[in-house]
Amino acid sequence: MDTSRQACGFDQFRTRNLDGLFFHLGLLLLGFGLVAHGLRYSFSPSPDFLQALFIVGSALCTVGLSGIEAQGPARWALVIAGFSGLSVLTMAVTYLLEVQEGISRRDAGILALTTAAGEPPSALGLLECYADLNSPEEIRRVLYGGRDWCASVLQSHASHPSLIYFRSASVGAGWPATLGAMMDLALILELLIDDPGSLAPAILLRSEGLRLIDELNRVVGLDPLVDDTIGASVPQLCARLAAAGYKLRPSIDALTFTERRRWHATCVQAAAEHLGTAAAPLLP
Repeated sequence: MDTSRQACGFDQFRTRNLDGLFFHLGLLLLGFGLVAHGLRYSFSPSPDFLQALFIVGSALCTVGLSGIEAQGPARWALVIAGFSGLSVLTMAVTYLLEVQEGISRRDAGILALTTAAGEPPSALGLLECYADLNSPEEIRRVLYGGRDWCASVLQSHASHPSLIYFRSASVGAGWPATLGAMMDLALILELLIDDPGSLAPAILLRSEGLRLIDELNRVVGLDPLVDDTIGASVPQLCARLAAAGYKLRPSIDALTFTERRRWHATCVQAAAEHLGTAAAPLLP
């Protein structure tokens, strides 16, 4: 895995966000500094330009350490500067809280899936785990939860693209592998396993997952990569599903399954390679 790509992309987004914040603060400092210097005779003692910048910087940071008395219109200029600085700092703190909340929601879904689906997660591993636990009905809950997870990640990561590059230390698998495993699960239940009750949530999950990966790849500027899904993998997959106790459909179209998996796997593979993480394997 090329972890340098992940680090490079993260550094670019982090640098861009920090540069934007400091550039905005710098413009406020320069603008209000020029105003304060223009009103220098309303201060006692009258400041030069550097002192005016210090006075305004003290107001922007809401600390008031200048020690110079303001009179007349200069007072209102400092009040407006203080409100402006407070607004910028409030927006910065709010952004950090949004980032933390978005990461927490995403990583909670990753941890919940990898606990049962393995590392990196796979749909087959998840199905075999629930079969061993004699709880195949739990798969439907995974489908509903997976759709909610996709919608949550799409909302947070499309709004704040820098979240795409954040990865918590406690989460081994990246979000592309988790998304790939969920979409594999939906496709297996849609085309291979004979479970009418899971068909609708599987189709909806796969649609939401395609929407998620297409949108995030578009934000980052990624093109689909070649996927190694082959039709010969489908009989092996079906054999393991049957051995786990799942009822398969009477007629299975391996070609259709392969083509539909390539549809999402190529996009997931592109995101995983860009972030330096593993993709979800079809056969763990």
